[in-house]
Amino acid sequence: SLRVRGRRMHVALAAVSAAAVTGRAPPMVHIPPLGRATAAAPFRFEVDHVSRKPGSRARTGRIFTRHGVIETPGFVPVATSGALKGVTNEQADAAGVQLMFANTYHLMVHPGADAVAGAGGLHSYMGRTRPLITDSGGFQVFSLGASAASDGSELKRRNKRGGAGGLLLSTREKGVVFRSYFDSSPIELTPESSVRTQKALGADIIIPLDELPGEYVSREELTASVNLSHRWMARSLKEHLGDPRGQAMYGVVHGGSDRELRAQSAAFLSHLPFDGYAVGGSLGRDHEEMIELLEYVTPLLADQKRPRHLLGIGDERGVRAAAALGFDT
Repeated sequence: SLRVRGRRMHVALAAVSAAAVTGRAPPMVHIPPLGRATAAAPFRFEVDHVSRKPGSRARTGRIFTRHGVIETPGFVPVATSGALKGVTNEQADAAGVQLMFANTYHLMVHPGADAVAGAGGLHSYMGRTRPLITDSGGFQVFSLGASAASDGSELKRRNKRGGAGGLLLSTREKGVVFRSYFDSSPIELTPESSVRTQKALGADIIIPLDELPGEYVSREELTASVNLSHRWMARSLKEHLGDPRGQAMYGVVHGGSDRELRAQSAAFLSHLPFDGYAVGGSLGRDHEEMIELLEYVTPLLADQKRPRHLLGIGDERGVRAAAALGFDT
């Protein structure tokens, strides 16, 4: 019932609040779905079939959102500032695109979340009626920092703006401050403000704020980054649960190529009431390392009621490998 769900939501908020402070996984928190997509709880995931072929974890299913159903596995193209490059919505629909990604960072910098909200939200702004997902803005913020020897391919392939110092001004427990590439004004991004921005945009699936360390940082630095991301994600989740608006939030598994840290991250997220999982951060130096890492990580995300999303991989070989390993989008 709604009353039981309300009591469990209260318990979940208390557990999430503790995790936001300590960065430690609380006892398992579960908020059961209402059993069908409704205005109050439109998001749910169903697995229809799991491959029985040796070596395959592929599965088919459906993600239900307030803007329609996403059949999985599915490819998610990125509409950086609210539009795919060189592809109209009609062409995307004809190609079978059901879920589209938009970048909070770029929309926040220009035209601004308030402008998008004033246009009726991201769906209206884009002229899109199907499901949308937005990220936290963290990847772009950290990828536009000053170049460093610890940068991996995820960061080095980004264009560094703002001169040698980049646009990232500071990283603290509260959040980050960066300089706008549009008008050079300083912008503060915290777990709470990232969520509020994504609420204003109104996508169906949102992502909590996390930190993106370089591929070649020390283990001590990587551990500190994972723990910071856990605290930020718990704070993001707390902000989200206070005003869900029918949106779903995926927790992001971090840890770079370190399997122990990946396992710790998966365990932390699985004990919090995220609606799904995303795997992000550095995934290795090449496809072989990425596949080996994902073969290890995927079984750690065994909940059949939570979809898995792989962040940042868009090449055909990577997409095919991810689908075979059990990623849904």
